[in-house]
Amino acid sequence: MHLLFATSIVPDGALASGYEIANAAIIAALRRAGVRVTVIGFIWPGKAPSDPENTIVLGAIDVRTESASARQKLAWLGKAMLSGLTFASVKLRAVSDSEVGAAIERAGPFDGYVLNSVQFAGAFEKLFANHPSIFVAHNVEHASARENAAAANSRFQRLLFAREARLLKTMEERLCRRACFVFTLAEEDRAALGVASDDRSAVLPLVTTATAPKPVKPRRIDYDAALIGTWTWQPNRIGLDWFLEKAVPHLRRNFRIRIAGNMPSDISSAHPGVEFVGRVPDAQAFVRGAAVIPLISTAGSGVQLKTIETFELGLPSVATSRSLRGIDHRPANCVVSDDPAAFAGALEAAAADVRDVDGSAFHRRQIKELDAAIRLGLERLGPVGQEVFA
Repeated sequence: MHLLFATSIVPDGALASGYEIANAAIIAALRRAGVRVTVIGFIWPGKAPSDPENTIVLGAIDVRTESASARQKLAWLGKAMLSGLTFASVKLRAVSDSEVGAAIERAGPFDGYVLNSVQFAGAFEKLFANHPSIFVAHNVEHASARENAAAANSRFQRLLFAREARLLKTMEERLCRRACFVFTLAEEDRAALGVASDDRSAVLPLVTTATAPKPVKPRRIDYDAALIGTWTWQPNRIGLDWFLEKAVPHLRRNFRIRIAGNMPSDISSAHPGVEFVGRVPDAQAFVRGAAVIPLISTAGSGVQLKTIETFELGLPSVATSRSLRGIDHRPANCVVSDDPAAFAGALEAAAADVRDVDGSAFHRRQIKELDAAIRLGLERLGPVGQEVFA
């Protein structure tokens, strides 16, 4: 079986975001199932595809809103309003339908598409009607857009996110309706997308690495707690605001917190133990330097890759219930609380008595269930998929 994996950004091997980590896990699982996978999409400027023999690059593009100029943002907004596309999809209209169509033809004979999230599929939707498809819903995007609208600081942002929510809802409905099968990354997303029956969808348990990370013993503890993420992404920002404004004030003043990653300019904390450290050279080494990992998601859908990585590494954690979406197996050293004061108390208790566990069992279980879900989806792809496993 040969499938064309249509995605916004093709893999370059860096795994710099949760989206890229998820894509790598899904592509690897498809290949373990015996599928020939050709990836098509854009690439970050200055990067090269990690698997050039099986990748079709449409061009280099930077789709990050936070790094775009005011002129570029206005251009994207104008194109979105004129075209009726979402703001996220219109960023990818840097090439024409005919150019994308020609690139698809160059992929040679193939049996179907894997439409990876709504952004690329929405930008070139009519081109993907000529073969059966599997739709991968990384998130329930319309629900996230509604949450972003509710949390927006200005009327303009609220209106923009509300528009995105309306368009995304109809787009997700179309993609799900046309797909032979839908993969989600969290169980609750199946019902939210209207595909809860087992013959329509399955959850993909994910991993962050191909092999289980090896434990480091003894660990050197340099700070009490560590967080890392792309905090300019609105669902992540909502969780960070909750943590800094609600939970951190309950922590003792000498509790040391290090926060790494791309940070909005208006983030701050009055707590003397909080330090924003920007980009770090080694994300795993950074989190391994903490006594405990706060898992602080309070918005969004899909799965939290930072939660999966924490469990793979066997590190102690304190998690909101929203941080555990898409994960069925919680290790013994993870405490769950949605109450800010209790959350802070659990962080202090975990930092005072550090208890690592072996994360390899969690990793093996995720891989086994991921492969089973991929096989189920491929079988639903039609006669070609059924022949693969005959």
